[in-house]
Amino acid sequence: MSQDPWLQNYDATCRLAQEIAENIHERNRQQRTGGNPAKINMTLRASQQKLKQNIGQLKESLLRASSSRRIMQSEADRRQNLIDDLFTREKQLNATFKGDVTEPETSRSTLMAGGGGGHGGAAAANPWLINESEETVGLGFGEIKQQQQRIIEAQDEGLDALAAVISRQKQMGQNIGNELDEQNEIIDDLTHLVDKTDNRIHNETRRVKLVETKSASCGMLVVIVLLLIAIVVIGVWPM
Repeated sequence: MSQDPWLQNYDATCRLAQEIAENIHERNRQQRTGGNPAKINMTLRASQQKLKQNIGQLKESLLRASSSRRIMQSEADRRQNLIDDLFTREKQLNATFKGDVTEPETSRSTLMAGGGGGHGGAAAANPWLINESEETVGLGFGEIKQQQQRIIEAQDEGLDALAAVISRQKQMGQNIGNELDEQNEIIDDLTHLVDKTDNRIHNETRRVKLVETKSASCGMLVVIVLLLIAIVVIGVWPM
């Protein structure tokens, strides 16, 4: 089974960091012995730029994998810790290259791993522990990772709380939308009822007018009949 591409890229990036550390060691040796380190400096600048790009690609790849749930959260956290370590190494290598940090006379492996001694002995020989923040003073890599894990867990809790608030707001929005739909249905029913009532009123008004017209016609007919009867009576009545 082939290795995960992300882990392959991570291993390649670690090897590049190791190569940079070795080249810095060689550059400093040449400077101390009066050699010309111009060529190796050019190589170091290109390698450091490549290291920075590789770390950025690892971070983006991890973000995509974590967002798409292709890896478990515990594995995502572990890989994030690895990226954080690489980022710290890249910053320290850059500072050592620029001369902001003086390289101690140690083996090339101590530049990358901090030597084989305990935390107390490695603090003076490990360039990664130089100029560290107050939060990590006296802490080993394992303790620093635990501290980072606690920070990540606190951030996750904050994100969970924010997600819960957004979920409640979404539910409220859905409830408001449902209420508006119900109100619109009631308004439609009222509009339909008003239209039916208006039509009935119009029909009843027309019927009343028709009845009035018929009533007036019947009254005239009665008057005419009565007049005809009167004429007939007057005509036949003996004088």
